Amino acid sequence: MEQLCPWEGAKFLIYSSNVPQLLFYSHIPAMIIALLVGFIVFAKSGKSKVGVILLVINILFFLWAIFDLILWATNRPDMVMFFWSMQVLIEPLIYLISFYLTYLFIKKQDLPFKPKLLAILLYFPVVALLSSHYNLLGVNLSDCTAIENFIAQYFTYIVEFIFIVSILLLVDREYQKNLDLNRKKEILTFGLGVIAFLLAFSWGNLIGSFTDNWTLAQFGLIGMPIFVVFLAYLVIRFHSFNIKLFSTQILVGGLAILIGAQFFFIKIPINFVLTGITFIITIIFGYLLIKSVKKEIAQKEELAKLNISLEESIKQRESLVHLVTHKVKGSFTRSKYIFAGILDGTFGDVSPDIKKYAEQGLESDNMGIETVDLVLNADNLQKGTVKYDMQKIDFKEIVKQTIDEKSVSVKTKGLELNAELKEDTYSMLGDAFWLKEAVNNLVENSIKYTKEGKIFVGLEKRDNKILFSVKDTGVGITDDDKRNLFTEGGRGKDSVKVNVDSTGYGLYSVKFIVEAHKGRVWAESAGAGTGSQFFIELPVA
Repeated sequence: MEQLCPWEGAKFLIYSSNVPQLLFYSHIPAMIIALLVGFIVFAKSGKSKVGVILLVINILFFLWAIFDLILWATNRPDMVMFFWSMQVLIEPLIYLISFYLTYLFIKKQDLPFKPKLLAILLYFPVVALLSSHYNLLGVNLSDCTAIENFIAQYFTYIVEFIFIVSILLLVDREYQKNLDLNRKKEILTFGLGVIAFLLAFSWGNLIGSFTDNWTLAQFGLIGMPIFVVFLAYLVIRFHSFNIKLFSTQILVGGLAILIGAQFFFIKIPINFVLTGITFIITIIFGYLLIKSVKKEIAQKEELAKLNISLEESIKQRESLVHLVTHKVKGSFTRSKYIFAGILDGTFGDVSPDIKKYAEQGLESDNMGIETVDLVLNADNLQKGTVKYDMQKIDFKEIVKQTIDEKSVSVKTKGLELNAELKEDTYSMLGDAFWLKEAVNNLVENSIKYTKEGKIFVGLEKRDNKILFSVKDTGVGITDDDKRNLFTEGGRGKDSVKVNVDSTGYGLYSVKFIVEAHKGRVWAESAGAGTGSQFFIELPVA
């Protein structure tokens, strides 16, 4: 008759007086969560190779944990020899497959044949010598622990160490090679996560093998659910289902498992009732939480679809704007050369009336081309495709040039232009072309929106800032119109009556240009019919 260990036989394979209660808390939740996570990732990842491998690892871990519970509960030496050998078989296999998972995740391709063969050859002695005395010598009947020999006590840990080092080298090499910062972070996080998972899995057994204190081994699995979910999260990042819902499901499931595990240890009836009530409440609230998260995710997905649709519409609109404006500009340019040819005698002598109409046509074409350029510039400024040539410039010279160029337009309209450019140095770092566009726009606007009276251009230095201003006696700005200034297509009601060709892109462009030069632009007006004053403030060099 076979001699048994000094406690009663196990019930249902995993229950006996030799099993510490903490063992159920460390093993049962960990193994159930691992299995649950594995199948969820497998299903949600479209049965990808990475999902399959993670499922295999979790199934092996589940089996290993079951075998460990059996080993603690049994009092039969034959059972100890068999299931201890199964653990010796499974543990290094989990390390091998974890290396394979890491390679698949990081390289996004299958492991080549030679490294596969090398890994199998490294693992082969464990399989070949599993049932020999090189693995287990026998059983200590006092505590039903196996007497380990070279394979179980040393070789398996050498194999595990080699796979951990291989994972570290793989992660380091791919981290150094990759230039994408986000990808580098994913590689490093996944690699460290796998190693933490493996160490949490086997550190207790490692201590047990060398100290014969197998009680410590039960604490190693307490952190396993965290690492299992962590690895699953990283795998999920490469697939299409939502991690928030997944995390909520795992949280609720894990909580229910932990509470449900207490039923195995309750001896007082009232505690059984209280635990049952807690379990039911957890299930109800967990269901409501998952339902709420699902609803939120559905709303976010719908919003994401709408955003994608909106982005596509914006791109289509931009393409259409560029197509139309280029076509219109081309038409204006062709007719402009025809009118210019009439005026310079290219087509022979023409009557004064024809010349007058040609001048009007040429002016109209020039205005049309300016409008097209304005819209295109505003679009490019908004998208940030404009490259500013920042150099040290004299802002006062830009203002002087603009005043000289606009003097003819001012006189033609019967207006008076006064300028007060205070003596000072107005050196700054900026793009002369675009700053002139901004100054020109403000002066041009004052000319357009002033029927009679004066335009005053000012330039001074105030609080170590360059302050440029344009004041007029024009239509003014209402409080309602002030809200639309400097916005895309923003035009005042009264300004449209005065300038029917207004696009609303002029001040919009000015805002982009000034802000690109770390300045600010604003307008002041007492209301309709009182004129307005526009300001540009820029930093000095």
